[in-house]
Amino acid sequence: MQATDLPFRTATSLAAALRARKISARELLDLYLKRVATHNPRINAVVELTTERARRRARAADRALAAGVKDRPLLGVPMTIKESFDVAGMRTSWGDPALKDNVAAADALAVQRLEAAGAIVFGKTNVPLMLADWQSFNAIHGTTNNPWDLSRGPGGSSGGSAAALAAGLTGLEAGSDIGASIRNPAHYCGVYGHKPSWGIASPRGHALPGIVAVSDISAIGPMARGAGDLAIALDAMAGPDAIDGRGWRLALPRDTRRSLRDFRVAVMLDDRNAEVDASVRDELSKLAAFLRRSGAKVSLTARPAIDFDALMRVYIALLRAATSARITDAALARMVDEARRLAPEDESYRARMLRGNTLFHRDWLRVNEQRHRMRLAWDAFFAAWDVILCPTATTAAFPHDQTGERWERMLDVNGGRQPGTEQMFWAGLGGVCYLPATVAPAGQTKDGLPVGVQIMSAQYRDHTTIRFAQLLERAWRGFVAPPGFA
Repeated sequence: MQATDLPFRTATSLAAALRARKISARELLDLYLKRVATHNPRINAVVELTTERARRRARAADRALAAGVKDRPLLGVPMTIKESFDVAGMRTSWGDPALKDNVAAADALAVQRLEAAGAIVFGKTNVPLMLADWQSFNAIHGTTNNPWDLSRGPGGSSGGSAAALAAGLTGLEAGSDIGASIRNPAHYCGVYGHKPSWGIASPRGHALPGIVAVSDISAIGPMARGAGDLAIALDAMAGPDAIDGRGWRLALPRDTRRSLRDFRVAVMLDDRNAEVDASVRDELSKLAAFLRRSGAKVSLTARPAIDFDALMRVYIALLRAATSARITDAALARMVDEARRLAPEDESYRARMLRGNTLFHRDWLRVNEQRHRMRLAWDAFFAAWDVILCPTATTAAFPHDQTGERWERMLDVNGGRQPGTEQMFWAGLGGVCYLPATVAPAGQTKDGLPVGVQIMSAQYRDHTTIRFAQLLERAWRGFVAPPGFA
């Protein structure tokens, strides 16, 4: 075993090395802590450590490994977790200076479950303010850089998670996603991420202080350097909380297909709502051609019976309604006034955001009805197609840009200027209708930046998207470590 290779192994491989007693949990934890000390200053992904807690758990893991415990698939694997998850004794701020001293009294349910599976949480990773950006920077912890190019962002809001994985600072991660916050950083940093079907993994302990209600659209899920890790971590995280568990059990269908040729694959390379840069589109086109050569049934034109222009409007309305609880009363009052003064024909992102933030409940019900009709259309589509592949974002990772509002920041797309918020179309395409989505490495741009592919399937077919990613990992492309972090 090469010491330089070890930090970049999958969690599955690390767990196997631990079980084989090739390394102890304490040694592996110390290896990652040393790497954080050495490499984290360049990327600022890991923003807080809980070293003593982790060391206690590592000692306990070594005792369990010595005793031959085999029913904990992540036993001894060190991991970090997105800052917005509660970890007892650690701060949960969501990047908000007003919450910089908010110390969690208990672990989030996802933390409990991952540690019950044997993982050892030893730190937290950076996020944007209120988890509301496709970059990861805030006034408490500063800016996180992309390990592939320090002048660029790692994505958001689970940007610290993806950067830490790519740089080999952790064995596993978990994030959250309402607007591609798992998927986008996975794409930008060249790692794997899975946004589960809505509602299958309880987010208890992943909320602002005092909030216990589950948010619309939002999901929590795993991030990793290997597709197989996603399946293991999802199994650990998923399931009802104690109250819901009195009445229902989760039984996600498994997918045991052994070859890409067994899949019916729709491919969507572009859309007028969010034009995709050729640097991304070309890599996905190469993948589609490979799948066809591999014997998969591939269509570049198959689509659900959905008006995608309407889907974008529905997504932004429901997204902004879902996040409106974070707005102060004073700010909301201003938005109500601004929304009243909007021209009816104004369909800019800012106008849609203001309308969504200030929706009357009766109007929300109307939009929600549109969403559920689209959900039925997606389900009908997946009777004929196993997965649909599409971009995660319109570009690869872009240079840091922290000025102005999100909708004022521009991306370079095919020689033109595109508001960064347009690419939220690719976040909402399936997310607003509760679909599972796995992002897997698909290629690199000519500038050497990672390109990911977003793999979606029918609701609750989470293991189908993950299985497809596993087969791509074997036959097409897997995780590649960024240069300079060995």
